[in-house]
Amino acid sequence: MNPASILNQLLTGVVIVDAQWNVRYVNAAAESIFDHSAKRLIGEPFAEAYYESDLPLNTLQNCLSEDQTVVNSEASFFLHSGQRVTTEVSIQSLHENGIKHWLIELKQVDLQRQISRETQQQQQLFATQSLLRGMAHEIKNPLGGLRGAAQLLALELPDEELKEYTDLIVTQADRLRTLIDRMMGPVQAEQKRETNLHELLERVAKTVRYEYGERLSIKRDYDPSLPELWAMTESCEQVFLNIAQNAAQALNGEGQITFKTRIEHQLTLLGRRYRQCAVISIIDNGPGIDDAIKASLFFPMVSGRAEGTGLGLSMAHSLVHQHQGKIEVDSEPGNTVFRIYLPYQQQITEEANL
Repeated sequence: MNPASILNQLLTGVVIVDAQWNVRYVNAAAESIFDHSAKRLIGEPFAEAYYESDLPLNTLQNCLSEDQTVVNSEASFFLHSGQRVTTEVSIQSLHENGIKHWLIELKQVDLQRQISRETQQQQQLFATQSLLRGMAHEIKNPLGGLRGAAQLLALELPDEELKEYTDLIVTQADRLRTLIDRMMGPVQAEQKRETNLHELLERVAKTVRYEYGERLSIKRDYDPSLPELWAMTESCEQVFLNIAQNAAQALNGEGQITFKTRIEHQLTLLGRRYRQCAVISIIDNGPGIDDAIKASLFFPMVSGRAEGTGLGLSMAHSLVHQHQGKIEVDSEPGNTVFRIYLPYQQQITEEANL
């Protein structure tokens, strides 16, 4: 097997630089860490891969001048894209045919933390779904009895005007049953097919625009190279619509929502490694999410609005999980970002070995 192919399977980033500290090789994990392709990095100074780092300058100088092997447990790199990546760094010298190079290994510390958060989120989802199934069974059976009794009572009432009350009981019982069905989600899983995510986002944009009119600005920031995704089309559209409608409601119909799409490479989602993932970001410039509900945002019946049911994000979370994807949220006043990660199905490893 080609050694380069083996290095590209590693979760640890590998960078080789020459005596002038110019990049001579990067593996796929290093490309992912620095959010740059090998074509862009190779031949450039290593420092061009980021705009700032807290890796001490004397650490690099010691490696160059004294052939020291250096391990720095936590070094942060601030990337040109605005992201911050925290890594464990080790640097050692290599000698081959009288030529000296340096090997830089970068293991993402924040990746391990991310996987821990995802595992916790996954466990919360399973626990919530189990609780909902139990609640649905315990509530729907008495509801059926109440509805049936109200209908029988209506047949016995001598006064037609009194049927107004039995009709109310039937109507409210049906409303509760519908609410429970929505909490449980679809009974049958939707079939997957080739899906153009930009077409779905455009349909969502039209729906939201029809509801709120010209006061709501919708901006597009699409990656035109985004491939089609093998996905449950209607479910994906429902996820985007739920999040976009929440954003519009947070803005009271006045403000800006941005739909952004990108491709990320060599990404780990829920303990599995994928070559490519679609990242759909829905961004609004509203007041932000209340700190009191951030931790439980995807739980049913949790809402920042008095009139909200708290089911939209819970359903979105469940549907994205069915795609082996995840949702992340960053929120502060003036900038709330929901990122939906949906993997393309060229899976690399069944489990991330960290």
